[in-house]
Amino acid sequence: MTRIIEFLIALGIVAGLFVIIGVCLPGERHISESIETNRKMTIVYDTVNSLRRFKDWNPLLLRDPAVELKLSGPAAGVGARLDYVSKDSSLGEGSWEITGSEKNKLVSINIEDATKGHDKKTSFTLEPTGKGGRNVKITQDYSVKYGFNLFGRYAGLYVSRHIGDDLKLGLSRMANMLATVPNIDYRTAEAPLTDLAIVDVPAEDLLVVTAGNVDRGQETITKSIHDNQEWIKRVMEANNLEAAGPFRIITTDFGQEKYAFDVAQPVKKKGAEGATAEALTVKIDGGAPVKYVHVAPHRSAHAAYTGHMAGLDIARNALRAWSVTNGNEVIDRPYESWKDGVDKSFTADGTYDIYWAVK
Repeated sequence: MTRIIEFLIALGIVAGLFVIIGVCLPGERHISESIETNRKMTIVYDTVNSLRRFKDWNPLLLRDPAVELKLSGPAAGVGARLDYVSKDSSLGEGSWEITGSEKNKLVSINIEDATKGHDKKTSFTLEPTGKGGRNVKITQDYSVKYGFNLFGRYAGLYVSRHIGDDLKLGLSRMANMLATVPNIDYRTAEAPLTDLAIVDVPAEDLLVVTAGNVDRGQETITKSIHDNQEWIKRVMEANNLEAAGPFRIITTDFGQEKYAFDVAQPVKKKGAEGATAEALTVKIDGGAPVKYVHVAPHRSAHAAYTGHMAGLDIARNALRAWSVTNGNEVIDRPYESWKDGVDKSFTADGTYDIYWAVK
């Protein structure tokens, strides 16, 4: 009996110490980590103001690559939400939802997850840094409240190690991810793009000529386009075809001295409404360097651009930067519809529709 009493007294002392220490522990925790990137502010802000690239940087996916993710709400900004479900009991179910954003400065997010605590919040603060403010300092803050949940307060002792390590790893992965994005500000005069969007491109029939590598000069590029358009025109006449829109240039490589590209002309049967789901029957003489291509419907990043043809390389990469930042991986080669023909395209008034297919 004496031993039982002694045990109960010892247990009471331990319980009392647990309560006393727990009450003295903080009822909330806050941690902060930072990293620096040389990407443009627009790219960094659009990345953290959307959850579409969450899977590419957040450590959650390292713990369970099979976790199910579901996006909802707007594509970016307040209301954008990501819910996840994992079969890993330590992860369980949870969500991230953007609750506030201040352009190029701050994005606030509410978090629900299986860890102890409530009112979990994280935020990304963006600050120009480095020479001339060319770099961006990304600071991620995390806070959680435990109230009078003593077990939660004890769990808070490990927040710096567990959550803090996740913040460091996530920011590091984000910086590496950002480094793969073309460093072009697609919202400024650096690349004056308009009508940025992911669009559905219908089936198309193309006549294509590979121009090869030509010198990057107006005279050589213009001559190559005109010569290849003449080949395409002959094939169109021989097959009772007509143009189904402006000709396009499909870029293979835009080098410092040489430009490798294809000339393509969308076509249709004379009098037809447009391309059909079925490929056309096109006969091409053996000596003509023209090939017929039937393009299936697909999704594509799109932008409108006005300016000199020489600015198209920056415009293409700006479109890619926008597309990747918004969670769309580009594939194949980009192309532009030259809406004003060849000659005007070598002036500041040339107009183009730029396309880059996405997965």
